[in-house]
Amino acid sequence: MYAELNKQISWYVARAGGLVAWALVTASILWGLALSTRLIRRRGVPAWLLDLHKFLGTLALVFTGVHLFGLWTDNFTHFAWREMFIPMASVKWRPGAVTWGVVAMYAMIAIQLTSWIMRVLPRKLWHTIHLSSFPLFAFATIHGFQSGADKGNLLVQWSALTGGTLVLFLVTFRVLAPRKAQLAEERLARAA
Repeated sequence: MYAELNKQISWYVARAGGLVAWALVTASILWGLALSTRLIRRRGVPAWLLDLHKFLGTLALVFTGVHLFGLWTDNFTHFAWREMFIPMASVKWRPGAVTWGVVAMYAMIAIQLTSWIMRVLPRKLWHTIHLSSFPLFAFATIHGFQSGADKGNLLVQWSALTGGTLVLFLVTFRVLAPRKAQLAEERLARAA
């Protein structure tokens, strides 16, 4: 049994790395949405709340690296660097499904790099790039269900459904919730 496990350890590392990376992306998006919808952020709230959002995003990038390393060292799928970094380059293993993951990875890299240097970027540029976290979430979820070996796992399915529902709820809440500026304008209009 140990010999069999030893042969498949890379495959288990790849699967676990991908699942953990997806969970961290989901947690980072949910935390960022909670902060931006003012559900959590109030005057006097510690700065570590925003740091947690950044930390979750960085950890997602690290576990994406673990996922890629596991795929690269796996003896069954035989992923080369080209297949992991170039969309549609995977001819042996579900090229469309792998492409969703490659595009999601590039979006994650862009989001993380711009988040690390956000103080030197124009706010509008940073915000536009940061909004690509929603397509990143969708692409990573599609990648997991089209190429993942765990797509039939009930726990994975419920996690994806719960994560997707929470993201959709918070996005809807953020879009529909009135902002302070809008409230101030309405108060001025009523007063006049």
